[in-house]
Amino acid sequence: MQFLFVADPLESFNTKKDSTFAMMREAQRRGHTVFATEPRDISWQVGGKVVAQVRALRLTGDLHDWYEEVGVAQQALADFDAVLMRKDPPFDSEFFYATHMLSQAEREGAKVFNKPAALRDHPEKMAVMEFPEVLGPTLITRNPQDIRAFHAQHQDIILKPLDGMGGMGIFRVGADGMNLGSIIETLNQQGATSVMVQKFLPAIAQGDKRILIIGGKPVPYCLARIPQGNEVRGNLAAGGKGVAQPLSDSDRAIADKLGPILVARGLLLVGLDVIGDKVTEINVTSPTCFQEIQQQTGCDVPALFVDALEQAVQAAA
Repeated sequence: MQFLFVADPLESFNTKKDSTFAMMREAQRRGHTVFATEPRDISWQVGGKVVAQVRALRLTGDLHDWYEEVGVAQQALADFDAVLMRKDPPFDSEFFYATHMLSQAEREGAKVFNKPAALRDHPEKMAVMEFPEVLGPTLITRNPQDIRAFHAQHQDIILKPLDGMGGMGIFRVGADGMNLGSIIETLNQQGATSVMVQKFLPAIAQGDKRILIIGGKPVPYCLARIPQGNEVRGNLAAGGKGVAQPLSDSDRAIADKLGPILVARGLLLVGLDVIGDKVTEINVTSPTCFQEIQQQTGCDVPALFVDALEQAVQAAA
């Protein structure tokens, strides 16, 4: 099969931990042909198909000079057996426009994973609001007074922007309310920007768990991202320590509840962020942690993903 990965620039990949790289490597190992493009290289001219400037790759097995470009061409997305949308957040206007072009490519016959409409319908920090039974106290608002009232009720809170990733822009405010006004001004921008506010969950000390759901089924291990030192964020990008561990009973119950719902909507790969027994985010754009789990447990997450991808392609044929 021919797989096209829509991703960030290849030169930016950290191959020691990048999950898209792990997918590519497993796909090539099975004999599939790997191609790459960026959202900026996708175009659609009236009367024609959605096309992209694509790079045909051969992975070398080296982690530094990790690929060779064996061809460059403009090609219709519908010509590929599968198109994998793996562009990292932020979910900004350009990401939104790219999903619309991918939806047009679907109408032309392309098989896109995750489904573009599902990406649009599941902004990562808001999607969890649909499932209050697995969610702690949470507020999304542009109103500073709503935020202050939420803090008065819950005392210890976390504030974060809706379009952040990797722990960027996350603040904790305790019972004393120290710097709450300044933080609201920074995130809310005088009412122009929505803010997500959640009750602080002390279970973060045991880690912010990334649970991967592939084809509606949970990977048997998660990665607990544990804050270090005085840091409140467990994100690996913010210095958290990643510790792979088997799913707990509550982890599995959450995954078993949400997995079938999300895969039915066209989300082949989902990453749930769970603190204790509460889901804090549903990641759908480019969930990661494949390599960390595989390296620590031997569970071949890339193989599980490519298994599911092959099955999804065949089912859609």
